[in-house]
Amino acid sequence: MNKLKLPRISDRTQSSRIALRGGSYSLLITVIVLALLIVVNVFAAALPAALTKYDISSTKLYSITSNTKVVVNALEQDVTIYWIVQSGEEDDVIENLLSKYESLSDHIEVVKKNPDVFPTFAEQYTDENVLNNSLVVECGERSRFISYNDIYVQEADIYSYSYTTSFDGEGAITSAIDYVVSEELPQLYVLEGHGESELPASFSEQIEKDNIEVNTLSLLTVDSIPEEADCMMIYAPTSDISEEEKNMLADYVAEGGKLLVAAGPVQDDGMENLYGLLADYGVETVEGIVVEEDRQHYAFQAPYVLIPDMTSDEITDSLIEENYYPIMPISQGLTVTGASGSATVTELLTTSAASFSKTAGYDISTYDREEGDVDGPFAVAVSIETENEGKIVWFSSSGFLEDMYNAYSSGANADLGMNALSSLIGESEAMAIRSKSLNYNYLTISESAATVLKTVMIGVFPLVYLGIGIFVSLGRRRMQHETV
Repeated sequence: MNKLKLPRISDRTQSSRIALRGGSYSLLITVIVLALLIVVNVFAAALPAALTKYDISSTKLYSITSNTKVVVNALEQDVTIYWIVQSGEEDDVIENLLSKYESLSDHIEVVKKNPDVFPTFAEQYTDENVLNNSLVVECGERSRFISYNDIYVQEADIYSYSYTTSFDGEGAITSAIDYVVSEELPQLYVLEGHGESELPASFSEQIEKDNIEVNTLSLLTVDSIPEEADCMMIYAPTSDISEEEKNMLADYVAEGGKLLVAAGPVQDDGMENLYGLLADYGVETVEGIVVEEDRQHYAFQAPYVLIPDMTSDEITDSLIEENYYPIMPISQGLTVTGASGSATVTELLTTSAASFSKTAGYDISTYDREEGDVDGPFAVAVSIETENEGKIVWFSSSGFLEDMYNAYSSGANADLGMNALSSLIGESEAMAIRSKSLNYNYLTISESAATVLKTVMIGVFPLVYLGIGIFVSLGRRRMQHETV
């Protein structure tokens, strides 16, 4: 009978020492790794949020644009942003945004002002009702109050008859910073005296946000356009200007002035002097109203509501990149003859080859092509640059900036108008920053699909992981027995 061979005491002692040494080594490594993790976490916590947090939201809610970086990096004066908020009521998105501004420039400081501790602080800046998470931007003696309602903006949705919410914190703060550090604001003079319409509310808000001061001017009461005018604007006139006014505007552009025009067809077509400003540079107007036969180039089953093609230009590039499409209702066709002399003419918006101009104008009775109609394509917006750095941007629709059409275009029309105005004034880095939608799209699945997902996630996956664990554990035990 074979005797059971037991391991010697010395062998057991040696194995115990090896096990103890291995266990001590593992413990030491664990302690070192934990210490390193603690040091890394402490170091990461001390870094600015801009370096440790990444924006993966679809609308880039937690990011800032290059426009803001240009404005902030150019700061030479100290700017203080007062954050009016009660303790514990801080908005996380606003807090993240303010930390990014602080990290961009040493000239920006964010200071919290608790209204419970400083109840009268905001009264020196505004008479409005001050809500939590409102802001005041101050530099020297200039300041601007930003209400919470100007940061989280609610607008009516004309399609769903509901309200949409967007975040405009970056646009409001950057505009305020640009305002408080600017000694002189750009001056826009709007022509009056020819039945012009008032500037639409949405466009006026964009102009104010871009820190442009608006003045009205009648050329009948002055000898020349004021020297401080950075740009002249003619918006939706219903009657023609005089020959004297035409000459005054032509001289203004020839001497380096800037002119923005939105003028579409009128009832009597009596706009010879106004259109003469274009004719001087080889751009002719076509009688009538442009309609489209190409379904891809008009909207809402209305062939006169045009969706033109855009040519790459500093005015249109931002819209092209973001896939926004301006809408041009009731437009007059423009043709470039090439006889522009020393000026450079760029067709910004053009219709399709299937377009034509209905010479009946407002007396149109059919959208079909008739005898006497003029074949396209046409330009419905042009940019003209003269040799003395004068510039004209002309839109041949009087109504494209109206709030209704701007809403139909998801804000593209106002953006197009502001891009044109900014290019004329030379304030392109301070262009209005688009607000970011907070309306999220939710994934909707059927009940059967939900049941399958529940079964897989709650039942199948845990059982698979359990089975893998049992298999690995049994395999290790088998290997240990074989070694012994």
